[in-house]
Amino acid sequence: MADTAGLQVEEHLKSFVEDELLSDVDLTAADFWATLAGLQERFAPRIADALRRRDELQERIDAWHAEHGAGSTADYEKFLTDLGYLLPDASPTISVDRVDPEIAEIAGPQLVVPSTVPRYALNAANARWGSLFDALYGTDALPQDGELARGYDERRGAQVITAADELLDELFPLAKGSHAGVTAYRAGTDGLVADTSGGTVGLADPAQFAGFRAVDGDGRGAVLLTRNGLHLEITLDPTTQVGRQHHADVADVVLESAVSTIVDLEDSVSTVDGEDKALAYRTWLGLLTGDLTSEFSKGGRTVVRRVNPDREYTAPDGSVLTLPGRSLMLVRNCGHHMTTNAVRTADGTEVAEGVLDALVSAVAGLYDLQHKGPHTNSRAGSVYIVKPKQHGPEEVALTVELFGAVEEALGLQANTLKIGIMDEEKRTSANLGACIAEAANRVIFVNTGFLDRTGDEIHTCFRAGAVLPKGDMKSTTWLTTYEDRNVDVALAAGFSHSAQIGKGMWAKPAAMAEMIEQKIGHPKAGANCAWVPSPTAATLHALHYLRVDVHEVQSQIAARATADRSRLLELPLAGASSLPAETVTHELETNAQSILGYVVRWVGMGIGCSTVPDLSGAGLMEDRATLRISAQLVANWLAHGVVDEVTVRDTFARMASVVDDQNAGEPGYPPMAKDLDGSESFQAALELVFTGATEPNGYTERTLTSWRQRAKANA
Repeated sequence: MADTAGLQVEEHLKSFVEDELLSDVDLTAADFWATLAGLQERFAPRIADALRRRDELQERIDAWHAEHGAGSTADYEKFLTDLGYLLPDASPTISVDRVDPEIAEIAGPQLVVPSTVPRYALNAANARWGSLFDALYGTDALPQDGELARGYDERRGAQVITAADELLDELFPLAKGSHAGVTAYRAGTDGLVADTSGGTVGLADPAQFAGFRAVDGDGRGAVLLTRNGLHLEITLDPTTQVGRQHHADVADVVLESAVSTIVDLEDSVSTVDGEDKALAYRTWLGLLTGDLTSEFSKGGRTVVRRVNPDREYTAPDGSVLTLPGRSLMLVRNCGHHMTTNAVRTADGTEVAEGVLDALVSAVAGLYDLQHKGPHTNSRAGSVYIVKPKQHGPEEVALTVELFGAVEEALGLQANTLKIGIMDEEKRTSANLGACIAEAANRVIFVNTGFLDRTGDEIHTCFRAGAVLPKGDMKSTTWLTTYEDRNVDVALAAGFSHSAQIGKGMWAKPAAMAEMIEQKIGHPKAGANCAWVPSPTAATLHALHYLRVDVHEVQSQIAARATADRSRLLELPLAGASSLPAETVTHELETNAQSILGYVVRWVGMGIGCSTVPDLSGAGLMEDRATLRISAQLVANWLAHGVVDEVTVRDTFARMASVVDDQNAGEPGYPPMAKDLDGSESFQAALELVFTGATEPNGYTERTLTSWRQRAKANA
């Protein structure tokens, strides 16, 4: 640790800040560390007060449930109101300037990517444009008959070409006939012309033509179409294998896909020291400067990946049309409850991690704001910071004040640092209007983080009784009300054409057919962005936004009555006597396996987000939010006698062997079952359950971090 400005700074972080982060901005190392020290001194006591208030409220709620059980909804609402937990409904109107169209106008998929894996981050940034042909060819989006041939399978290719023709007919119909009958596409300032056996034909709606790249002597070119604010490119190239097979020399259909990406410093990463934090920050900085690269081996050759350039076309009027080649990037900071040993004050106190995140995020943002890189992220001149796990409007106000202090320290215009509010805690969703009001000049995003929100729901009503199994939670009154009310409150506050209303993650990365069937519900619910787990999923999810005009849906939803807030307070309780034994056994085994499968990677391997096979072998995306639900559910059932400690320990021991078998052969995997007492991962998993009743808000970070630090030290 190095001493600077009265702070003890871990060497990897200090080197990153002074040699990389500050290399080309008008800010000295002394000024940076002095600014951080000042922010810590100003905000750490305020954060501590906010956390004490959380604990006080939960203690009072626990005591009320211990006396009344679930009580009636009316009595519960009165109690929460008298407690100051439930505040008067607010009706804010936002007024936010310098917002990019990807936030305000363009509805589309949103990726969340761990900042600790540069290759994934580059893939996400470059997923602004995605190959529909690849997405259809390589997933279960189309049914597959038999095994594919090695290399390119022409049977599968024909299936993809047919599906693409059908999608073009649906979304960009010709004035006459089908895209399947086109023998050549031509485009110019007069629009799209398709040659068919019956003659030439144009688009049914000529306004869908957005531009072109002229066909060269080898037949290479492109036609650009637009619908609902998104673009689609028909790529012409008869020299490729696909182009030769296609009836109109089409080598690909490329969709504008991941319109925005959240570079994550929080939920999907395992960052427990200065070395980890420096790695995460380096990715965010490198994306903004354009310097981030990732080198890897593929097909026997070395590939270097970097951010994509913009895409150029000729517009219908003959002018140059430039479209962004990359997602608009946001960065998710840590919540108020987290601290980091990467920086300590003189007395050894860990610095508030969200304070450090805010300052580093903003300084990195200077490179974009001052146009120091080859590409621009925010053309409107903003830095977009997603702030998770805020409890109520007082904590949102604290974040707004923190962002203002960072702006003042860096000489930024007021409200340059925008805030995305994760609506993932009960005290926030119950007071969402008041939360938005506190950030009315900065807020560009509210998102229903239904996974964390479910974990918080269980913890908040922990003493009221045994909760329902996880799968049954999805149809509860509080959850459906929460999803509806998030949209209602945001629309009433003026989010349409100004900010994002988001929905949560699709958790099955390999189940694309199921995603295509179900996730269209998000744009139909009025959400102009929703999370997907991969660039391929973003391309397929983009079809939903081409099909659904979200702004039109929002105008219709705005006319309905806002979902009744009291319905948020109906508790998801099952009662111990109503749970069949086989249900209890299955739920316990499922959650134990899920917890262990995630924790062994987090603690044992430093992987913050994983595709973890469930008991049936289906891969599910797991992060700290899913871990929070599983740990809280088992802890709740333990507290209410649905399961006992012996059964829990026995089940976890059996599931440790299952998880070890599922990961057999994984490089660097630390098996648990051969030494349960000596396995940091296994002991962390047990601790999550056995301390779940008392762990503040049911969060998992303290346990994960402490055991990961031990694992790193022992390694």
